[in-house]
Amino acid sequence: MEKSYRERYLQIIKEFCLMDDSFMTLFFGGDIETTQLLLRITLEDPGITVIETVGQYEIKNPNGRSARLDIHAVDANGQHFDVEVQRQDAGAVPERARFNSSMLDTKMANVGDKIPKLKPAYVIFITENDVLGGGCPLYHIDRKITELDDKLFGDGSHIIYVNGEYTNEEDPIGKLVHDFKCKSASEMHYELFADRARYFKEDEGGQEDMCKLMEDFRDEIAKEVARDSEISSAIKTARRYGIAENLILSDIMKQYNLTEKEAKGYMLKMSA
Repeated sequence: MEKSYRERYLQIIKEFCLMDDSFMTLFFGGDIETTQLLLRITLEDPGITVIETVGQYEIKNPNGRSARLDIHAVDANGQHFDVEVQRQDAGAVPERARFNSSMLDTKMANVGDKIPKLKPAYVIFITENDVLGGGCPLYHIDRKITELDDKLFGDGSHIIYVNGEYTNEEDPIGKLVHDFKCKSASEMHYELFADRARYFKEDEGGQEDMCKLMEDFRDEIAKEVARDSEISSAIKTARRYGIAENLILSDIMKQYNLTEKEAKGYMLKMSA
């Protein structure tokens, strides 16, 4: 790695906190103990035992639409967890929670089962802002039966929002939110989180992991820019040859594995 890039990366690393999804996925991904602590706090269940955790985990559905989960974890009871950190409110909209929940179900369903045997699944958003606006430390979203006095439906699907504006550090959620916003390990409440943060920010081996992550991120951005340019060029060329708009739309959806909304976005951008 070029010296200038490494020096810049080390400066950026100092400013990272767990609300930065790139740092958060490296921090928890593959580390069972920290992921287990995170889930025990957010679910208020000290009995959770994590057996697997992966960062940037991709799940595809039969239609080809994929979801990349910040953290995907499985516990000893077969329950699946998706943990997402969101600094922008738009990234934590109900539609995304619903989609990610459905993707966890897709992951658990076995081909050939008439009725899939699904374990409970949790989608957890840790948001920088109080997205739902109630001032609560946690928000629990579960399906209910309206005609039965809002009795729980009990389908095992759960969505939880952690309010990143909650500041009461006298309880576990407040301490968790505080730790997620800390840039320095020495300021963290949870010793397990502090030790892990200290490794990535101060230990040479951890810094190398972080620098590699940022190098990969830089390469990924470059690929995305090149792909955007290729799609835009394909649209421009097709239009120059007079190909119908609906055929262009269909072609780029198929060739670049785009949803209709994404493809229309590219075409609209090229019309501006």
